[in-house]
Amino acid sequence: MPSRTAVRPRQRLPLVVTADAELLDDLLRLAAAGGTEVEVAADPAAARTRWSPAPLVLVGSDQAQHCLRARLPRRARLVLVGRSGVTDPGWEVAELIGAEHVAVLPAAEPWIVDRFTECAPQQTAAAARVVAILGGRGGAGASVLAGGLAVTAARAGLRTLLVDADPLGGGLDLVLGWEDLAGLRWPALTDADGRVDPPALVQALPSRGDLVVLSWDRGDLLPLPSPAMAATLDAARRGRDMVVVDLPRQLDDAAVVALQAADQAFVIVPAELRATAAATRVVAAAAPHCAELAVIVRGPAPGRLKAAEVARSLGLPLAGTLRPEPAICRGLERGEAPAAAGQGPLAALCQRIVADLTGRPVEDAA
Repeated sequence: MPSRTAVRPRQRLPLVVTADAELLDDLLRLAAAGGTEVEVAADPAAARTRWSPAPLVLVGSDQAQHCLRARLPRRARLVLVGRSGVTDPGWEVAELIGAEHVAVLPAAEPWIVDRFTECAPQQTAAAARVVAILGGRGGAGASVLAGGLAVTAARAGLRTLLVDADPLGGGLDLVLGWEDLAGLRWPALTDADGRVDPPALVQALPSRGDLVVLSWDRGDLLPLPSPAMAATLDAARRGRDMVVVDLPRQLDDAAVVALQAADQAFVIVPAELRATAAATRVVAAAAPHCAELAVIVRGPAPGRLKAAEVARSLGLPLAGTLRPEPAICRGLERGEAPAAAGQGPLAALCQRIVADLTGRPVEDAA
């Protein structure tokens, strides 16, 4: 039996970034009035891993220049906060860090309370669960695992978005056999830099049933701006039940945004010595951006390298193993989505991950 790692949904809290004790006291008081707790970071370094996942970020004017120098990714729902006559924030620095609003206390207190109220637990509990997949080396099977997870979640009745964050991966629509389905691909959405309407996003993308896919086309290679990824994930959290993101091995800014938003990330690694060595670098790059990182080991093991040894070498919990499944490769060539039949090692692993992540059991296909 494969080892298991518990995947627990966590509540996302607003993030306050300030080292100003008086300003922090004011914001904690306003958060309590709004019925929510907050996470606190004294500087951008402490805020980095929580920056993108937070439903709301308030940056004290004492940290605005520090955030600018830290080059934190742009995101929606960012507010610059100061106190009248003491640390008045200005629109010039607000625009540079991508803040949507400037709030000056005490005049803005009622408005900030309303923003905190929007983040109260009863409104954030239904946010989509986000899982990210990385390959430990090229050809590890990350895209197949991501596709299998998305297909399995949709079979469980979860409104699912599968996001292709790897512009060099060939397109997740091909993994599903959806290349002929009409709908927008990433190149048409790269200008998104604010809030995206969830129903509009779902209607614009290729879809079948509860599964919607945001993939690349086969056109010219274009960069994926991090604001476009942030806006898409914000819409997905509000309009979907589960989001699966297939990440590139070399993390760009957009991939970092997605990884920071993930409730759980998995690195899939073939049971080979060189693959494990390559995965060491992938893990080193990913670990600072996601606290919940685990490894899935895929057979065969030509040198009889054990899955537990791979996990121990990477310093990660072992989330599961995958036996060789030649039928999947043959099915992909015929346009059959991975795990669509609900049977086999990949389907079983995906069913367990979806159940652990969302609490929604998935039954084996008859």
